[in-house]
Amino acid sequence: MAMRQTPLTCSGHTRPVVDLAFSGITPYGYFLISACKGAGQHLPRLSGQRYGKPMLRQGDTGDWIGTFLGHKGAVWGATLNKDATKAATAAADFTAKVWDAVSGDELMTLAHKHIVKTVDFTQDSNYLLTGGQDKLLRIYDLNKPEAEPKEISGHTSGIKKALWCSEDKQILSADDKTVRLWDHATMTEVKSLNFNMSVSSMEYIPEGEILVITYGRSIAFHSAVSLDPIKSFEAPATINSASLHPEKEFLVAGGEDFKLYKYDYNSGEELESYKGHFGPIHCVRFSPDGELYASGSEDGTLRLWQTVVGKTYGLWKCVLPEEDSGEVAKPKIGFPETTEEELEEIASENSDCIYSSTPDVKA
Repeated sequence: MAMRQTPLTCSGHTRPVVDLAFSGITPYGYFLISACKGAGQHLPRLSGQRYGKPMLRQGDTGDWIGTFLGHKGAVWGATLNKDATKAATAAADFTAKVWDAVSGDELMTLAHKHIVKTVDFTQDSNYLLTGGQDKLLRIYDLNKPEAEPKEISGHTSGIKKALWCSEDKQILSADDKTVRLWDHATMTEVKSLNFNMSVSSMEYIPEGEILVITYGRSIAFHSAVSLDPIKSFEAPATINSASLHPEKEFLVAGGEDFKLYKYDYNSGEELESYKGHFGPIHCVRFSPDGELYASGSEDGTLRLWQTVVGKTYGLWKCVLPEEDSGEVAKPKIGFPETTEEELEEIASENSDCIYSSTPDVKA
Protein backbone atom coordinates (compact mmCIF):
# COMPACT_ATOMS: atom_id res chain seq x y z
CA MET A 1 0.00 0.00 0.00
CA ALA A 2 1.37 3.41 -0.93
CA MET A 3 1.83 5.78 1.96
CA ARG A 4 -0.10 9.02 1.94
CA GLN A 5 1.77 12.26 1.50
CA THR A 6 1.30 14.37 4.65
CA PRO A 7 2.45 17.93 3.97
CA LEU A 8 3.38 20.61 6.45
CA THR A 9 1.28 23.71 5.86
CA CYS A 10 3.04 26.96 6.77
CA SER A 11 0.55 29.67 7.66
CA GLY A 12 1.23 33.39 7.93
CA HIS A 13 0.63 34.72 4.42
CA THR A 14 -3.01 35.32 3.56
CA ARG A 15 -2.49 36.56 0.00
CA PRO A 16 -1.09 34.59 -2.95
CA VAL A 17 2.43 33.24 -2.50
CA VAL A 18 4.11 34.05 -5.81
CA ASP A 19 7.78 33.17 -5.24
CA LEU A 20 9.98 31.12 -2.93
CA ALA A 21 13.64 30.23 -2.70
CA PHE A 22 15.91 28.07 -0.55
CA SER A 23 19.37 28.99 0.69
CA GLY A 24 22.28 26.61 0.45
CA ILE A 25 23.08 24.28 3.34
CA THR A 26 24.72 26.23 6.18
CA PRO A 27 26.05 25.19 9.62
CA TYR A 28 22.56 26.08 10.90
CA GLY A 29 20.67 24.04 8.31
CA TYR A 30 18.99 25.64 5.31
CA PHE A 31 16.39 28.37 5.04
CA LEU A 32 13.35 29.30 2.97
CA ILE A 33 12.12 32.73 1.91
CA SER A 34 8.71 33.43 0.39
CA ALA A 35 7.11 36.42 -1.33
CA CYS A 36 3.42 37.27 -1.35
CA LYS A 37 1.21 39.90 -2.92
CA GLY A 38 -0.50 41.09 0.27
CA ALA A 39 -0.39 41.36 4.04
CA GLY A 40 -0.22 38.55 6.53
CA GLN A 41 -3.01 38.07 9.03
CA HIS A 42 -0.49 38.42 11.86
CA LEU A 43 0.03 42.14 11.18
CA PRO A 44 -3.43 43.67 11.72
CA ARG A 45 -2.30 46.70 13.66
CA LEU A 46 0.60 47.86 11.53
CA SER A 47 0.21 50.55 8.91
CA GLY A 48 0.64 49.42 5.33
CA GLN A 49 -0.88 46.05 6.15
CA ARG A 50 -2.18 45.59 2.61
CA TYR A 51 1.37 45.28 1.33
CA GLY A 52 3.40 42.13 0.79
CA LYS A 53 5.55 40.80 3.60
CA PRO A 54 8.38 38.43 2.66
CA MET A 55 8.84 35.73 5.30
CA LEU A 56 11.89 33.73 6.37
CA ARG A 57 11.58 30.16 7.68
CA GLN A 58 13.71 27.23 8.71
CA GLY A 59 13.75 25.18 5.54
CA ASP A 60 13.32 21.64 6.85
CA THR A 61 10.51 22.36 9.33
CA GLY A 62 8.75 25.50 8.10
CA ASP A 63 9.36 27.20 11.46
CA TRP A 64 8.79 30.95 11.12
CA ILE A 65 11.92 33.02 11.79
CA GLY A 66 10.97 36.54 10.74
CA THR A 67 9.11 38.88 8.42
CA PHE A 68 10.86 41.60 6.41
CA LEU A 69 8.97 44.88 6.78
CA GLY A 70 9.50 47.85 4.48
CA HIS A 71 7.99 47.38 1.02
CA LYS A 72 5.01 49.54 0.01
CA GLY A 73 3.60 47.21 -2.62
CA ALA A 74 3.16 43.58 -3.63
CA VAL A 75 6.38 41.57 -3.38
CA TRP A 76 6.93 39.56 -6.58
CA GLY A 77 10.34 38.02 -6.02
CA ALA A 78 12.52 36.91 -3.11
CA THR A 79 15.83 35.13 -2.78
CA LEU A 80 18.56 34.27 -0.27
CA ASN A 81 22.29 34.18 -0.83
CA LYS A 82 24.09 30.87 -0.50
CA ASP A 83 24.91 31.10 3.21
CA ALA A 84 21.58 32.75 4.16
CA THR A 85 23.20 35.89 5.54
CA LYS A 86 21.47 38.20 3.04
CA ALA A 87 18.05 38.33 1.44
CA ALA A 88 16.81 40.31 -1.55
CA THR A 89 13.26 41.16 -2.59
CA ALA A 90 11.59 42.63 -5.67
CA ALA A 91 8.38 44.63 -5.39
CA ALA A 92 5.65 46.63 -7.07
CA ASP A 93 6.78 49.77 -5.22
CA PHE A 94 9.49 50.21 -7.92
CA THR A 95 12.25 48.99 -5.60
CA ALA A 96 14.43 46.02 -4.85
CA LYS A 97 15.67 45.72 -1.29
CA VAL A 98 18.64 43.94 0.27
CA TRP A 99 18.29 42.72 3.84
CA ASP A 100 20.43 41.33 6.62
CA ALA A 101 18.83 37.88 6.89
CA VAL A 102 20.16 37.36 10.42
CA SER A 103 18.90 40.59 12.03
CA GLY A 104 16.12 41.41 9.56
CA ASP A 105 17.50 44.92 9.04
CA GLU A 106 17.11 46.59 5.68
CA LEU A 107 20.57 47.19 4.22
CA MET A 108 19.70 49.11 1.07
CA THR A 109 16.86 50.12 -1.23
CA LEU A 110 17.54 50.06 -4.97
CA ALA A 111 15.22 52.40 -6.85
CA HIS A 112 13.82 51.35 -10.24
CA LYS A 113 11.58 53.01 -12.81
CA HIS A 114 8.88 50.35 -12.78
CA ILE A 115 7.71 47.19 -10.97
CA VAL A 116 10.58 44.84 -10.07
CA LYS A 117 9.84 41.14 -10.53
CA THR A 118 13.08 39.24 -9.94
CA VAL A 119 16.32 39.36 -7.91
CA ASP A 120 19.38 37.09 -7.78
CA PHE A 121 22.74 37.23 -5.94
CA THR A 122 26.08 36.23 -7.43
CA GLN A 123 27.79 33.33 -5.64
CA ASP A 124 30.00 35.72 -3.66
CA SER A 125 27.00 37.95 -2.77
CA ASN A 126 28.79 41.03 -4.09
CA TYR A 127 26.38 41.73 -6.95
CA LEU A 128 22.62 41.69 -7.33
CA LEU A 129 20.80 41.11 -10.62
CA THR A 130 17.29 42.59 -11.03
CA GLY A 131 14.64 42.65 -13.73
CA GLY A 132 11.09 43.86 -14.14
CA GLN A 133 8.46 45.70 -16.10
CA ASP A 134 10.83 48.29 -17.59
CA LYS A 135 12.43 45.47 -19.70
CA LEU A 136 15.94 46.18 -18.37
CA LEU A 137 18.37 43.93 -16.55
CA ARG A 138 20.33 45.75 -13.86
CA ILE A 139 23.51 44.66 -12.08
CA TYR A 140 24.20 46.37 -8.76
CA ASP A 141 27.58 46.35 -7.01
CA LEU A 142 26.48 45.88 -3.40
CA ASN A 143 29.83 47.14 -2.13
CA LYS A 144 29.16 50.45 -3.91
CA PRO A 145 25.49 51.18 -3.23
CA GLU A 146 25.83 54.76 -4.42
CA ALA A 147 27.11 53.69 -7.86
CA GLU A 148 24.75 53.49 -10.82
CA PRO A 149 23.94 49.93 -11.89
CA LYS A 150 25.03 48.40 -15.16
CA GLU A 151 22.07 48.00 -17.50
CA ILE A 152 21.37 45.44 -20.22
CA SER A 153 18.62 46.14 -22.73
CA GLY A 154 17.12 43.89 -25.37
CA HIS A 155 13.96 42.39 -23.91
CA THR A 156 10.75 43.45 -25.65
CA SER A 157 8.38 42.86 -22.73
CA GLY A 158 8.55 42.85 -18.96
CA ILE A 159 11.18 40.55 -17.44
CA LYS A 160 9.74 37.78 -15.26
CA LYS A 161 12.91 36.02 -14.12
CA ALA A 162 16.64 36.70 -14.27
CA LEU A 163 19.34 34.35 -12.96
CA TRP A 164 23.12 34.22 -12.82
CA CYS A 165 24.59 31.08 -14.40
CA SER A 166 27.90 29.49 -15.40
CA GLU A 167 29.67 30.73 -12.25
CA ASP A 168 28.24 34.22 -12.78
CA LYS A 169 29.87 34.54 -16.20
CA GLN A 170 26.48 34.51 -17.92
CA ILE A 171 22.89 35.61 -17.24
CA LEU A 172 19.62 33.90 -18.10
CA SER A 173 16.47 35.99 -18.36
CA ALA A 174 12.87 35.42 -19.40
CA ASP A 175 10.17 37.81 -20.55
CA ASP A 176 6.71 36.92 -21.82
CA LYS A 177 7.66 34.52 -24.64
CA THR A 178 11.46 34.71 -24.84
CA VAL A 179 14.38 33.31 -22.86
CA ARG A 180 17.72 35.01 -23.43
CA LEU A 181 21.31 34.12 -22.56
CA TRP A 182 23.73 37.00 -21.96
CA ASP A 183 27.49 37.27 -21.56
CA HIS A 184 28.26 39.14 -18.35
CA ALA A 185 31.66 40.51 -19.46
CA THR A 186 30.46 42.01 -22.75
CA MET A 187 26.82 42.64 -21.67
CA THR A 188 25.67 41.22 -25.01
CA GLU A 189 23.12 38.58 -25.97
CA VAL A 190 24.56 35.17 -26.80
CA LYS A 191 21.39 33.34 -27.84
CA SER A 192 17.62 33.39 -27.37
CA LEU A 193 14.71 30.95 -27.35
CA ASN A 194 11.27 31.95 -28.58
CA PHE A 195 8.04 30.30 -27.47
CA ASN A 196 4.52 30.47 -28.87
CA MET A 197 3.02 31.00 -25.42
CA SER A 198 3.92 32.74 -22.19
CA VAL A 199 6.89 31.44 -20.19
CA SER A 200 5.62 30.87 -16.66
CA SER A 201 8.84 29.97 -14.79
CA MET A 202 12.54 29.29 -15.09
CA GLU A 203 14.96 27.39 -12.82
CA TYR A 204 18.73 27.03 -13.16
CA ILE A 205 20.55 23.89 -11.95
CA PRO A 206 24.32 24.60 -11.65
CA GLU A 207 25.27 20.91 -11.45
CA GLY A 208 25.04 19.92 -15.08
CA GLU A 209 24.17 23.43 -16.27
CA ILE A 210 20.48 22.63 -16.82
CA LEU A 211 17.72 25.17 -17.39
CA VAL A 212 14.13 24.23 -16.54
CA ILE A 213 11.46 26.25 -18.39
CA THR A 214 7.68 25.95 -18.10
CA TYR A 215 5.15 27.26 -20.60
CA GLY A 216 1.58 26.09 -21.14
CA ARG A 217 1.52 22.41 -20.21
CA SER A 218 5.17 21.92 -21.17
CA ILE A 219 8.14 21.39 -18.86
CA ALA A 220 11.27 21.79 -20.97
CA PHE A 221 14.93 21.16 -20.15
CA HIS A 222 17.68 23.01 -21.99
CA SER A 223 21.41 23.41 -21.69
CA ALA A 224 22.09 26.58 -19.75
CA VAL A 225 25.33 27.03 -21.69
CA SER A 226 23.97 26.76 -25.25
CA LEU A 227 20.15 26.78 -24.74
CA ASP A 228 20.04 23.57 -26.81
CA PRO A 229 17.07 21.33 -25.89
CA ILE A 230 17.63 18.26 -23.70
CA LYS A 231 14.13 16.84 -23.18
CA SER A 232 10.59 17.91 -22.34
CA PHE A 233 7.46 16.60 -20.61
CA GLU A 234 3.80 17.39 -21.12
CA ALA A 235 1.59 17.74 -18.04
CA PRO A 236 -2.20 17.27 -17.91
CA ALA A 237 -2.76 20.93 -16.98
CA THR A 238 -1.20 24.36 -17.38
CA ILE A 239 2.00 24.42 -15.31
CA ASN A 240 3.18 27.55 -13.49
CA SER A 241 6.38 26.20 -11.97
CA ALA A 242 8.65 23.15 -11.99
CA SER A 243 11.78 22.07 -10.14
CA LEU A 244 14.40 19.39 -10.79
CA HIS A 245 15.74 17.28 -7.91
CA PRO A 246 19.40 18.06 -7.05
CA GLU A 247 20.38 14.47 -7.96
CA LYS A 248 18.26 14.73 -11.13
CA GLU A 249 16.11 11.79 -10.08
CA PHE A 250 12.74 13.50 -9.92
CA LEU A 251 10.86 16.47 -11.25
CA VAL A 252 7.98 18.19 -9.47
CA ALA A 253 5.55 20.65 -11.03
CA GLY A 254 2.39 22.52 -10.10
CA GLY A 255 -0.08 24.77 -11.82
CA GLU A 256 -3.63 25.80 -12.52
CA ASP A 257 -5.43 22.58 -11.51
CA PHE A 258 -4.26 22.90 -7.85
CA LYS A 259 -2.29 19.64 -8.23
CA LEU A 260 1.33 18.72 -7.71
CA TYR A 261 2.90 16.28 -10.16
CA LYS A 262 6.02 14.21 -9.59
CA TYR A 263 7.84 12.63 -12.53
CA ASP A 264 10.81 10.33 -12.98
CA TYR A 265 13.29 12.63 -14.73
CA ASN A 266 14.92 9.86 -16.74
CA SER A 267 11.86 7.96 -17.97
CA GLY A 268 9.26 10.73 -17.86
CA GLU A 269 6.88 8.45 -15.94
CA GLU A 270 4.35 10.19 -13.71
CA LEU A 271 5.03 8.85 -10.22
CA GLU A 272 2.50 10.81 -8.15
CA SER A 273 -0.18 13.44 -8.50
CA TYR A 274 -2.36 14.86 -5.78
CA LYS A 275 -4.29 17.97 -4.95
CA GLY A 276 -1.80 20.09 -3.10
CA HIS A 277 -3.61 23.36 -2.46
CA PHE A 278 -6.95 25.13 -2.57
CA GLY A 279 -5.84 27.41 -5.40
CA PRO A 280 -3.45 27.45 -8.37
CA ILE A 281 0.17 26.67 -7.50
CA HIS A 282 2.50 29.54 -8.39
CA CYS A 283 5.92 28.22 -7.34
CA VAL A 284 7.60 24.94 -6.40
CA ARG A 285 11.23 24.24 -5.46
CA PHE A 286 13.30 21.36 -4.12
CA SER A 287 15.32 21.87 -0.94
CA PRO A 288 19.11 21.90 -1.42
CA ASP A 289 19.43 18.38 0.05
CA GLY A 290 16.55 17.08 -2.10
CA GLU A 291 14.66 15.64 0.89
CA LEU A 292 11.61 17.86 0.44
CA TYR A 293 10.06 20.43 -1.85
CA ALA A 294 8.06 23.55 -1.10
CA SER A 295 5.04 24.88 -2.96
CA GLY A 296 3.37 28.28 -2.82
CA SER A 297 -0.18 28.96 -3.92
CA GLU A 298 -2.94 31.43 -4.64
CA ASP A 299 -4.51 30.10 -1.41
CA GLY A 300 -1.91 32.03 0.64
CA THR A 301 -0.05 29.01 2.02
CA LEU A 302 3.34 27.41 1.70
CA ARG A 303 3.44 23.63 1.94
CA LEU A 304 6.39 21.31 2.46
CA TRP A 305 6.29 17.81 0.94
CA GLN A 306 8.53 14.79 1.38
CA THR A 307 10.38 13.63 -1.72
CA VAL A 308 10.30 10.06 -0.41
CA VAL A 309 7.21 9.55 1.74
CA GLY A 310 7.79 7.77 5.03
CA LYS A 311 11.36 8.84 5.79
CA THR A 312 12.14 10.31 9.18
CA TYR A 313 13.15 13.88 8.37
CA GLY A 314 12.43 17.29 9.91
CA LEU A 315 9.02 17.06 11.56
CA TRP A 316 8.15 13.80 9.79
CA LYS A 317 8.58 10.61 11.83
CA CYS A 318 8.29 7.23 10.16
CA VAL A 319 6.52 4.64 12.32
CA LEU A 320 7.52 1.10 11.35
CA PRO A 321 4.87 -1.68 11.20
CA GLU A 322 6.15 -3.51 14.28
CA GLU A 323 5.95 -0.25 16.24
CA ASP A 324 2.42 0.35 15.08
CA SER A 325 0.49 -2.79 16.03
CA GLY A 326 1.15 -4.47 12.72
CA GLU A 327 -0.49 -1.76 10.62
CA VAL A 328 0.95 -0.49 7.36
CA ALA A 329 3.76 2.00 7.97
CA LYS A 330 2.77 5.62 7.55
CA PRO A 331 4.43 8.95 8.09
CA LYS A 332 3.54 11.00 11.11
CA ILE A 333 4.35 14.54 12.04
CA GLY A 334 6.26 14.76 15.31
CA PHE A 335 5.61 17.70 17.62
CA PRO A 336 7.08 18.09 21.11
CA GLU A 337 4.75 16.97 23.92
CA THR A 338 2.14 15.65 21.47
CA THR A 339 0.67 12.17 21.98
CA GLU A 340 0.41 9.65 19.15
CA GLU A 341 -3.39 9.81 19.42
CA GLU A 342 -3.29 13.58 18.91
CA LEU A 343 -0.96 13.15 15.95
CA GLU A 344 -3.36 10.65 14.37
CA GLU A 345 -6.19 13.14 14.77
CA ILE A 346 -4.13 15.96 13.26
CA ALA A 347 -2.96 13.88 10.29
CA SER A 348 -6.36 12.45 9.47
CA GLU A 349 -8.36 15.64 9.85
CA ASN A 350 -7.70 16.90 6.33
CA SER A 351 -4.45 15.22 5.25
CA ASP A 352 -2.60 18.38 6.26
CA CYS A 353 -0.68 19.24 9.37
CA ILE A 354 -1.25 22.93 9.98
CA TYR A 355 1.95 24.51 11.19
CA SER A 356 0.80 27.87 12.45
CA SER A 357 2.70 30.68 14.08
CA THR A 358 1.82 34.23 15.00
CA PRO A 359 4.82 36.42 14.25
CA ASP A 360 4.35 40.13 14.71
CA VAL A 361 7.75 41.72 14.13
CA LYS A 362 10.46 41.55 11.52
CA ALA A 363 13.31 39.08 11.82
